[in-house]
Amino acid sequence: MTRRTMCQCCTVAVVLCLATSGCGDDRTSGGGSGAPATTGPLSGRVSVDGSSTVLPVSKAMGEAFQKAHPAVQVSVQSSGTGGGFRKFCAGETDITGASRPINAAESRRCQEKQIDFIELPVAFDSLSVVVNSRNSFASCLTVAELKKMWEPAAEGAVTRWSQIRPSFPDQPLSLFGPGTDSGTFDYFTLAIVGAESKSRSDYTNSEDDNVLVSGIEADPNALGYFGFAYYAANKDKLRLVAIDSGRGCVVPSAQTVENNTYQPLARPMFIYVNTSSSARPEAHAFARFYLDPGNTRYVREIGYMPLSPATLTNVAQRLEGSVIGSMFGGRGSVIGITADTFQDEDRIKNALVQ
Repeated sequence: MTRRTMCQCCTVAVVLCLATSGCGDDRTSGGGSGAPATTGPLSGRVSVDGSSTVLPVSKAMGEAFQKAHPAVQVSVQSSGTGGGFRKFCAGETDITGASRPINAAESRRCQEKQIDFIELPVAFDSLSVVVNSRNSFASCLTVAELKKMWEPAAEGAVTRWSQIRPSFPDQPLSLFGPGTDSGTFDYFTLAIVGAESKSRSDYTNSEDDNVLVSGIEADPNALGYFGFAYYAANKDKLRLVAIDSGRGCVVPSAQTVENNTYQPLARPMFIYVNTSSSARPEAHAFARFYLDPGNTRYVREIGYMPLSPATLTNVAQRLEGSVIGSMFGGRGSVIGITADTFQDEDRIKNALVQ
C-alpha cells in the first residue's frame, strides 16, 4: 500500500485532491482493480450499520439487492454515524453509512485496527427543521434564530418561543434532536452554532429519528431537526420550517439542494466500505449496486437528492480501483459542500479551507 504523493489527473469525484502538493489522506491500494472475480450466483452476508439519515437508503438498496440476489442476506442497522464508525473500525461491519465524512480520530481508530476503507459519496440530504403540525407561527426561521435556540449559552436560559422572536407566543420551547453519536448532530451544530458538537444539552435527544418524530408529533410547542427522509415519511404529522440564511426563506427539498439555495443545511451522505469486505464478491456487488445510476430512484423516493449519473460513475471508480482513505483529510463535518462541488477540484479545495 502506498500513499499518494502527487495529485493525479483524474475527475474530482474520483480522487478530489486536497492540496496543491498532495492528495490529503487519499491513498491507493497499489493493487489495480479492487473488483473480485465472481463465478456463479452470489451468496453470503453483507452487514451495514451507521447513520440514521443514510439508513432508509441502505434499507431500500438492501431490499432491492436481495431480490436480485436471493442467496445474499443484507443486514442493515443504525447506530448513528459515530457509533457506526466505532463498529466499522473494529471490523464488525462491512459497510457503514455516514452523514458526514470520517474524522481524524475515527480514521486513526481504523488505522490502529488495520481497517482500510473506501469512501463513497452517494447522495445529498436537505437536513430539515420541523415543528408540530399545530404550530402556525414558526413557518420560517433565520440561522441566527436557530443559533439562539441551540447554542450552549441557551441552556436553561432560552426556554420560551417569545424569546426567539417577540411576535411568537409566550409558550414553552420544547427541543428535540439527535444524540452526540449522530453525524446530523455534528453537522447541525457546525452549520448553525458555528462549532461542531457545541450545543445546549437540555433537549430531548435520541439516535433513533423515529423517536424524535413521535416526540415532536405529541408536543405542540416542539421543534426538532433530522434528515429530510424522516419528514417525508411523516408529512401528515409534522410541519417543515423554511430556513433564511440571508437570501430569504427556503424550504428543504431535493430541488433546493440541487440549485444550492438551501443553505447551510444541505450536506452529502456517504457509505464507507471495508477493503477486506470489498474483496468478497457479494459485498463488492452490493456497494456497486448502491452506486448504479439506475438505482437512484430509491434515493429520490426516500426524499434525498441523488448524485448525477456522471458523478456516480466516477465515484464507482473509487470502488473498482480500491482508492483508500478520505477525500476530506479528517475534517469530519464540512460546510459548503454542495451538489456541484463534486464537479470541480477547486470548489472542493475552497470548501475545505472554510
